[in-house]
Amino acid sequence: MTDSNYKNQMELATIIETYSGQDGAHATAIPSLFFLRRSQVTELTHSIYKPRICIIVQGAKEVFLAQERFRYGPRDYLVVSVDLPVSGQVTEASPEVPYLALHLEFTPSQILEVINDFKIQVGKNENAKRGMFVSPIESPMLDALIRLARLLDNPNDIPALAPLYTKEILYRVLQGPHGGSLEQIAIERSSTHLIKDIIEQIMNNYDRSLRIEELAEIANMSVSSLHRHFKEVTAMSPIQFQKQLRLQKARQLLLSESTDAADVAFRVGYESPSQFSREYSRMFGFPPIEDIKRLRENYEETINA
Repeated sequence: MTDSNYKNQMELATIIETYSGQDGAHATAIPSLFFLRRSQVTELTHSIYKPRICIIVQGAKEVFLAQERFRYGPRDYLVVSVDLPVSGQVTEASPEVPYLALHLEFTPSQILEVINDFKIQVGKNENAKRGMFVSPIESPMLDALIRLARLLDNPNDIPALAPLYTKEILYRVLQGPHGGSLEQIAIERSSTHLIKDIIEQIMNNYDRSLRIEELAEIANMSVSSLHRHFKEVTAMSPIQFQKQLRLQKARQLLLSESTDAADVAFRVGYESPSQFSREYSRMFGFPPIEDIKRLRENYEETINA
């Protein structure tokens, strides 16, 4: 790591500490920018990642997409180009040196705007590419991130300057080694763009029976092409993707509402409560009721610590 990169990351760490103050995820006055702080290593957690750039300035993390592992730390950044169900855990953190990170959300329309504004030469429609990647972070991107984060000290400048700095950051990603993967998500009728539409269709109808033929018709692909491209982007089949969505939604419902597992199973689309319980246990490591009890007890211990 160069001296300038180290200096920028230390400044980012100070900003994140200033605007976080305690463990957790924290929204900022910049709508697309979020800070994260953890003072200890975490267990595996499950969530849906929206399109985002993730930068760690202290500590380390690993994220799993299906069976693929993505490890990254202060020398790297992680990009998610489509909505993806993932699991992840902070692997390096302590009270003395907490895990500090930020993520910057973006949309395909922002990517297309950068491509058009900077006249970036886009490659031909290629086979769909993985919707998540890790790249080494370079000084120009850190410089732009610092300028974006500093706006929190001057909130009146945010409406005018935050979009410009965000555009510069996206430009740097597009110029990086995996920029082609991000380009394709914004190009209408590209394989990756079509799979993005199918992902949205599944997410909006996760509790309904999934007909692969119907999805293939929406994407104007054969069933075999849909399976191939979908797995290339998400590392899983449409059915596996839907299952992860259902189980994550079920866990959220069990945590937020006083209801029984069988009721939740039907609400997220399962016809068999016993099948739901088996698949829930396989994904989260515990049966539904035991898992929720454990999560609530851990939360209480954290609050009272």
